[in-house]
Amino acid sequence: MNTMTPTRRLILAAAGFGLAAALSGQALAASRPAAAPLTPEEQALVDKATAYIQTLSSAKGRFVQTDSRGAQTQGTFYLQRPGKARFAYDGPGGLLVVSNGSAVNIFNSRLKTFESYPLSRTPLNLLLAREVRLDRGVVITGVRKLSDGFTITAVDAKRQTLGRIALNFSNAPALTGWTVTDVKGGETRVRLVDFENTAGLDPKLFVLTDPRRRVGKP
Repeated sequence: MNTMTPTRRLILAAAGFGLAAALSGQALAASRPAAAPLTPEEQALVDKATAYIQTLSSAKGRFVQTDSRGAQTQGTFYLQRPGKARFAYDGPGGLLVVSNGSAVNIFNSRLKTFESYPLSRTPLNLLLAREVRLDRGVVITGVRKLSDGFTITAVDAKRQTLGRIALNFSNAPALTGWTVTDVKGGETRVRLVDFENTAGLDPKLFVLTDPRRRVGKP
């Protein structure tokens, strides 16, 4: 099994919108048309989520990722807004995904591959942007109130046929995870565990150069 598949689905889903995702197929069918206005209650939840992300500075914790085949991987994450994040997958052959503020670099130690993408064309940009605006570049297609939180489903305003995202929040609010559905319908679910606001993260956490390069070699 290619271990890049779930991460590429997470990082590059919907060809640049990134976090393009959906809930289940039933939730997709129940979603409102893209152009329909939100109710005041739904808009209040969107505003609540936007304000929370905007005030989020630095955080760390654990994550559990489940791909479309049901396979689970786990790891540790670090966030430092704006622009920086690190997702370190467990295991000697785990993936390392690092955003340095301008690019997202991915190293697969098992396959010995290294890839780099502009942050602006990845899912992480939605969470790491200096100014979070859920009313620009995305279309909110559904807001679902749950007993312990709420879910916001959105699509890229320019590429609505390529995928969706469902961002999950607790009532606090706090980001608890997301679900990504790619153009083929494959879902990747990410659940955040032990999410903790923190400070003083080591800047080296957000630096990842191609480890295959030898000193002095191009």
